[in-house]
Amino acid sequence: MPPVLRASDEDRENVIGMLREGSADGRLSYETFLRRVDLALNARGMGELTNLVRDLPQPSAPRPWRERPADWWDAAAGRLLAGWQLLRLPRLTLPRGERPFVIGRSPSSDLALANMTVSWRHAELRCLPTGWVLIDLGSTNGTHVNGWAAGQGFIVQPGDRVRFGTAEFRVAR
Repeated sequence: MPPVLRASDEDRENVIGMLREGSADGRLSYETFLRRVDLALNARGMGELTNLVRDLPQPSAPRPWRERPADWWDAAAGRLLAGWQLLRLPRLTLPRGERPFVIGRSPSSDLALANMTVSWRHAELRCLPTGWVLIDLGSTNGTHVNGWAAGQGFIVQPGDRVRFGTAEFRVAR
């Protein structure tokens, strides 16, 4: 049996970068991206890492220096568009006080959302000494902060993008 070549942190970062590009290009779903990043972080050898990006196009050679200003312009335009879209989202103002703030479809929720992708008791905001934490309450369609699953707690701050099912908000003070 041939020896397994151990994957370095740099190898893992390269693979995660390729997965990120594949996700941005629409070649990987969000769930597939997250699963493969987890596998990349836990991979023991180069063979495991190679298998994670086998179905993605391989990186091309660097573009000539004359074409790079166009790349910079495209990136800047993309950031501007993302910022504009974020500002257009409805605001979720962080509550005052220290009691938990419940988000869900239930009329008794502090923020009741009439959206079928939102669970009856979907998520909760809790005030901690370190700031506000958003916690998913076992919802069916998930709670996300800036594209990351909130799970058992994710610190939120003004400017963050939060999603409950398909209902998106921008956190405000």
